[in-house]
Amino acid sequence: MATLTSTPATPAQRRRRARPGRGPRGEQVAGYAFISPFFLVFAVFGLFPLLFTFWVSLHDWSLLGDRSWSGLGNYSKLLGDDHFWNALRNTLGIFVLATVPQLLLSLVLAQLLNQRLRARTLWRMGVLLPNITSIAAVGIIFTLLFARDFGLVNWLLGHVGVEPIAWQQHRWSSWLAISVMVDWRWTGYNALIFLAALQAVPRELYDAASIDGAGPVQQFRHITVPMLRPTIVFVTLVATIGGMQLFTEPLLFNSGANAITGGTTRQFQTLTMYVYEQAFTGQEFGYASSVAWVMFIVIALIGALNALLLRRLRGVQ
Repeated sequence: MATLTSTPATPAQRRRRARPGRGPRGEQVAGYAFISPFFLVFAVFGLFPLLFTFWVSLHDWSLLGDRSWSGLGNYSKLLGDDHFWNALRNTLGIFVLATVPQLLLSLVLAQLLNQRLRARTLWRMGVLLPNITSIAAVGIIFTLLFARDFGLVNWLLGHVGVEPIAWQQHRWSSWLAISVMVDWRWTGYNALIFLAALQAVPRELYDAASIDGAGPVQQFRHITVPMLRPTIVFVTLVATIGGMQLFTEPLLFNSGANAITGGTTRQFQTLTMYVYEQAFTGQEFGYASSVAWVMFIVIALIGALNALLLRRLRGVQ
């Protein structure tokens, strides 16, 4: 019959057990210490600017430092500012025109890149080239492509009987040209994110669907899209933030002395351009901060709408 005997701990074992940071509480403290750099960086570069911007928005604050308390006066002024509503309408219009086709093309492109292709790595790297190209070069080239008299786009449209279009002069044409610029730059980037998520989808699902007679379209609709739903929501949210902060593309599309106004009638001036104009041209930091805070609220509302749609889709599933 075996008997259980306990061996007394050695002095080294007793010192190791008594050492601080080795127990559950010590591990908890160590865990907080490991993640604390993120919260510190977020507090300095995220939370503080956000709160300080709100503080500035409650003042009439000039570039030279003169300030006076105005309360919610800047926000009241914002409601009657036609230029602000025009910039908000332009931002939302360009955002919808650019984001919806961009996400659909990214999803289809990721599906194609996930197939068995020759030189597959080369193709996958190639879709990232537009994203690493200088944004200044992209703006200059697309401005030349959409030029009225000698642009390539008007030349191609002329072959099907379309008269030359002054892309910068009209609201709808400038929105379309800027959306094409945004899509060209970010479609490949989003496609690689979708491709990484596709790599995690079990191949057996597609094999079973093929045996059951499901075609590529049915597999894409009933397997790919449901399995990528969290990634779709993430990419949509990131694209929303980027779309609402659109600045460089419309600015370069109208290079000149008054480029920040987004055209002669502000037909493609975005919210970010309007914030810049108020802060650095008009030297009204307080008013520009109120516009920035409204833009933040709009982005938060669209993000909440995305989360609500995800919850409802999960409920349907």
